[in-house]
Amino acid sequence: MLLLTLAYLGGLLTILSPCILPVLPFVFARGGRPLLRNGLPLLAGMALTFALVATLAAVGGAWVVRLNQYGRWLALAFITLFALTLLLPQLAERLTRPLVAAGNRLNAAAGHDQQPRAGTSLLIGIATGLLWAPCAGPILGLVLTGAALQGANIGSSLLLLAYAAGAATSLGLALLVGGKLFEAMKRGLGAGEWLRRGLGAVMLVGVAAIASGLDTGLLTRLSTATTAGLEQHLVDRLTGQQDDGAMMMRATDSHSGELPVEGNLPALDGAVQWLNSPPLSAEALKGKVVLSAEALKGKVVLVDFWTYSCINCLRSLPYVKAWAEKYRDQGLVVIGVHAPEFAFERDIDNVKKASRDLGITYPVAIDNDFAIWKGFNNQYWPAHYFIDGQGKIRYHHFGEGRYDESERVIQQLLREAGQHDVASGMVKVAASGAQQAATQGIRSPETYLGYDRAQHFVSPGGARQDRVASYNLPGSLKLNDWGLSGAWQINEQEAVLAQAGGHIAYRFKARDLHLVLGPSADGKPVRFKVSIDGKTPGEAHGVDIDADGNGTVNEQRLYQLLRVPGDAAEHSFDIEFLDPGVHAYAFTFG
Repeated sequence: MLLLTLAYLGGLLTILSPCILPVLPFVFARGGRPLLRNGLPLLAGMALTFALVATLAAVGGAWVVRLNQYGRWLALAFITLFALTLLLPQLAERLTRPLVAAGNRLNAAAGHDQQPRAGTSLLIGIATGLLWAPCAGPILGLVLTGAALQGANIGSSLLLLAYAAGAATSLGLALLVGGKLFEAMKRGLGAGEWLRRGLGAVMLVGVAAIASGLDTGLLTRLSTATTAGLEQHLVDRLTGQQDDGAMMMRATDSHSGELPVEGNLPALDGAVQWLNSPPLSAEALKGKVVLSAEALKGKVVLVDFWTYSCINCLRSLPYVKAWAEKYRDQGLVVIGVHAPEFAFERDIDNVKKASRDLGITYPVAIDNDFAIWKGFNNQYWPAHYFIDGQGKIRYHHFGEGRYDESERVIQQLLREAGQHDVASGMVKVAASGAQQAATQGIRSPETYLGYDRAQHFVSPGGARQDRVASYNLPGSLKLNDWGLSGAWQINEQEAVLAQAGGHIAYRFKARDLHLVLGPSADGKPVRFKVSIDGKTPGEAHGVDIDADGNGTVNEQRLYQLLRVPGDAAEHSFDIEFLDPGVHAYAFTFG
C-alpha cells in the first residue's frame, strides 16, 4: 500500500515537471467541453497509453524505447494536424479530400459542433500520452527498474497504473481549471475565434518544443519547479531510507546481535557461466548434492552481488577478498554474482579479465540474465547475503561500510556450523586506487551520460538522442553540472565521440573523480588529457593518468582520473579526447 501511495504521489507531481509544459496546451484544448465525452476520454487515453508504454519499456528493453520514439513522431504529426485545423481552417480546405474529411471530423470533435465525440477525445489522449510518457522522475524510474529486473507481474503493473492515475488526476485538474479559464475569457472578451486560433498557435509552439528537444533540455534548465528533488524527498520520507553506498537504490539495515532466518538460499543454477569453479548449486552448498568436492557440505556462504565498473562494489571488494582468504579453511565459501549494469559488462571476456585484474580467486557466477538476482529478489550493487550451514539466509547488508559487523556475522555463523577455532579479530585492509574508501564531505552523485538516466546536463540545446550533434559548453558550471563540447552521439547508456577533440566538463565536490569509459567500437585506443581547475593535475592525478593529465582508454572499465590531496573540495574537471570513438558512461566520486 505504501508503494502504491508513493507511485500515485509521484504521478500527481508530474504536472510540475518541466517536460510536461508543451503537453498542457493539448489538455487545455479540450477545456470547456462536456466532461463525459471530452475530458474523461482524453485522460483515459493518456493514462492507458502511458501505462502501456511504461509497462512495455519495463519488460521489453531498449527496442520498446526506440519504438516509442517513432510513436512520438506519429503523435506529433497527429497533434500538428489538429493544431493547424484550429489555427488555419482554410488550409484544411486545400488538402486532399481524405485529409479534409479527417480534419473536419477532428475539428468538430474538438468542440466546433454541438455533439463532441468521445472517440476523438480518446485518440487525442492516446497521442498526447505518447508525448507525456517520458515525463518521469525518480519514483517512476524506481518502479521501472524493479519491473525490468523482476519481469512482468501484478505488483509492477499496479504500481505503473497508480503512477498513471496520479498523473491523470493532476492533468484532470488542469483540464477543469483550463476549461473554466477559457470560458471566462470567451465571455469577457467575446474572442472565441481569436482564442481558437491562439490555441492552435500555442499547440504548434508546443509541438516545435517537443520536436527540438526543448521539452527535456532547455525547459528543464529554466524550470524552477523540477520534480526530481521533490519526488526523491518523498521516497526518503516515506521509506525512511538513507544513502548507504548502494548504487541502484538506497537502503539501511542493522544487526542487533540476533540473526533471524530471512529465507532459504535460492537456486544458483541460472548463471550463463561460472569462473574459478564448476557450476555450484544451493543443494550442493547445503550438503545434499556434491558436485566437485566433499568439502562443500555444510559450508557458510557469503554471496556478493557486484559488477566490475561499480565504484561501490570495487571499494567493498578488498574486504570480501580478505574474508575469503582468512576464513576459507574454516568453512566459508564466497560466491561472487556478477550482474551487469552496462551492456559491455555482459561480455564474458571482459568479466574474466576484470576478475583476474582484481585478484578474485573465489567462484564467480556470471548472471547476465539476472536469474540469481531475481531469486534473491535483490535490488542493489553491492549486496552481501550471509547463509548458514543449513542453507538459511541469516543476514544481509547493502552498499559499502559496516565491515566489522559483517565479519562478526561470518564468525558467528561459522561457530554455529561447528567450527571451534574460528579466527578472531577483524581483517585490516590497505586498499589503493579506486578501491580505497571514499572520503567525507562528497557532494557529487553518480552521474550517467546516457539519456536514459542523465541529470544536470547543461550544454545549450539539451541532448539530441541517438544521433550525432554538435555541443558546446556553457560559460560556467554550477556544482554537479556537466556538459559536452564537440560532435557527440548521446545514446541510451552512453555518449560516443564522433570526432577527435571533444570535451566533457564537470563541476564536482569530492576527493576522487572516476569515469567509466570504453574505447572505440573497433577496439582502437583513445588518448585523452585531463585538467583540473584549468591546470594539469600534478599530484592530484589518479592512477589512470600521469601528472600531466595524459591517459589512454584501451578497455571498458572504470578509470580513476583524479585523486586530489586532502578532503573533498569543489573543483572544475575537464577531459579532452584526442582521438574519436570513446564511449563515456558514468561519473562516480570518492
